Amino acid sequence: QVQLVESGGGSVQAGGSLRLDCAASGYAVSTYGMGWFRQPPGEDREYVATISTDGRITEYVASVKGRFTITRDNVQNLLYLQMNSLKPEDTAMYYCAAKRGDVYSTSPLSFTYWGQGTRVAVSS
Repeated sequence: QVQLVESGGGSVQAGGSLRLDCAASGYAVSTYGMGWFRQPPGEDREYVATISTDGRITEYVASVKGRFTITRDNVQNLLYLQMNSLKPEDTAMYYCAAKRGDVYSTSPLSFTYWGQGTRVAVSS
């Protein structure tokens, strides 16, 4: 089992940057595929980015490619999401998620463990 705690959200103007952190605890965290998801106000949860267990393979939703970067530190059990050139449409609650083994689907349903979320608000 894995426990996930996000931090780093906040309010920023369009064009600004934020970095989200996710601290993972539990047994063999490095064997879990991980991802970031977001839920805009009044909408369903959606995939943002995923990363393989060894950190070599990453995937991004088209709307954030070139602006967001997902990375992980398997020594300190941390997951990061660097967000640059933020837009008002990036406003959402952001969630860290994990699943046993590597990532083969970006559906939220394929992820077992979730953090409590951290809020990001981007103003124009």
